[in-house]
Amino acid sequence: MPDPNFIILYVDNPLRSADFYARLLKKPPIQTSPNFALFALDSGVMLGVWSKHVVEPAATAAGGSGEIAFSVSSRDVVGNLFTDWTQRGLVIEQKPTDMDFGYTFVARDPDGHRLRVFAPTAP
Repeated sequence: MPDPNFIILYVDNPLRSADFYARLLKKPPIQTSPNFALFALDSGVMLGVWSKHVVEPAATAAGGSGEIAFSVSSRDVVGNLFTDWTQRGLVIEQKPTDMDFGYTFVARDPDGHRLRVFAPTAP
């Protein structure tokens, strides 16, 4: 079975979400239209934002029912990104904290999807 290589978030306004993710990821989308935008991530995974008003079959889950996780190399990187994202005005759901899997914080995108940054606990 192939590994998943595409993440699609259903959003209210794809152009607004494309602008948000372009600033967050520090890269422009590779494709945009009024109902969809696509980003090619350095990992090889593709991130799409698709209008929840036109997706078929119709989206049934409310915004914020998913999470995109960003694994980073250290607690310092977690802290630096927390400061950066806070200064950018992202809504912070969880301030940096230690959890059983590592040091983490959670922000939200404009549609309420969770954005988790974490430095994994060393094995």
